[in-house]
Amino acid sequence: MTDCAVMFPGQGAYLPGVLAPLAEDEPLVRETLRALDRAAERVGRSAPSRLLLDERAPSLAELVVTSPADLHVALFAAETALFRLLTERHGLRPTVLIGHSFGELVALTAAGVYGLDEGMALVAARDDAFAACPPGEGGMVALAVSASRAEGLLTGLGEWEVTLAADNSPRQCVVSGPAAALERMRSTAETLGIGATRLRVPYAFHHRMLAGVADDFARRAAGLRTGQARHVLHSAILGRRLEGPDGVADLVAAHLVRPTRFTEAVRRLHADGVDLFVECGPRGVLGDLVEATVPGVRVVTPLRRRVGGRSVADALAGVGSGSPSGAFVAPRPPERDPAPLPRATRVEGGDGLRAGAEAERDGVGDRQAVVETLRSLYATALGYPPEVLTEDADLEADLGVDSIKQTELFAQAAARYGRTLPAEGSRLTSYTTLDALAGLLATLPAQDAGTRGAGPREAVA
Repeated sequence: MTDCAVMFPGQGAYLPGVLAPLAEDEPLVRETLRALDRAAERVGRSAPSRLLLDERAPSLAELVVTSPADLHVALFAAETALFRLLTERHGLRPTVLIGHSFGELVALTAAGVYGLDEGMALVAARDDAFAACPPGEGGMVALAVSASRAEGLLTGLGEWEVTLAADNSPRQCVVSGPAAALERMRSTAETLGIGATRLRVPYAFHHRMLAGVADDFARRAAGLRTGQARHVLHSAILGRRLEGPDGVADLVAAHLVRPTRFTEAVRRLHADGVDLFVECGPRGVLGDLVEATVPGVRVVTPLRRRVGGRSVADALAGVGSGSPSGAFVAPRPPERDPAPLPRATRVEGGDGLRAGAEAERDGVGDRQAVVETLRSLYATALGYPPEVLTEDADLEADLGVDSIKQTELFAQAAARYGRTLPAEGSRLTSYTTLDALAGLLATLPAQDAGTRGAGPREAVA
């Protein structure tokens, strides 16, 4: 038997236009988005499909600043649509559902505790509860150390107002607190050689500073209709499986003020027999955390952008074929060919084969090596410690690199590898991580042979 956990990521899991290719080929995705658009409009929110079907839609960094409510609606819609596709179209049978931070609210809806309308209303209620809470008084910092080491650092510094917000993996955690105390802690961490990155968030999520907001959210959520869960739910915030209406109420009340202990949750699920983790998000952030926590475990991230663009069906079939029973049932016959991943990273036909061969010859085909080269190039240009530039760190949302600087740096990277930049007007900022940029480089055509060398060129001053 294969026990499977389906994971729902939090705020950083948004990508503009991420469902566009799926919506073209999968009627279930289009149907779900139409229903979610109507649900959003009923609670006074913009239709999420406009963000999920257009790669030119605002980026994560833009939405965090200008319209966090639209961001949350889009996250909820994308993860809900993908979950329906995985379970109803591709036959995935999850043993347990688990969310990370905001993703816990999506997991409640995926499990059937809330219907689509109620789930959308829950997301809106959370945002409405922040109406009386001015942004900027608190924040969050990601630390490249374990949660226990971070808590020891805070104790040693006497920064009692800063607390653990998320234990993500054995070497990654997030702390939150008042802005001034948080900045003192961040500066000291950097002095000690600890990677410390200020996150682009307006509040100190998972902190007692939000107790008033949490009470208001719980009051608003109490008026929403709930049903019997169809799937088992494990909460990384409560540290246990949810049982009945009381468990749901406990999670909603704790959602904004108690830490997310994802590392502990993953280890517990694995100890209980889960050996397959499937992520309902485009970036594969939770998948990376799981692999760092339980090395060797099987992880599937169907929407993660990769060169060669495997379809959702391909991503699942590779795991399902080795599964005697349990995680998968026979999928419904497709109405059309399974949907590909976003076009921007696909390599198809004869031109794609030639591009792939060319990539192998000039070094772009070694994705991990390209990521390391980009890490060095970007760290030098930005003045950041290289360890901060992880392959899945969001250049805009996590590191504050604006679109103009991103375009400038990618032009340098393309020149170093002898690649021709995309046509004018292409949205380079859709590729927000070093891993995604490495994939994009491999799809770009090479410059004329007379203008490039055989491999990566050294940067010149």
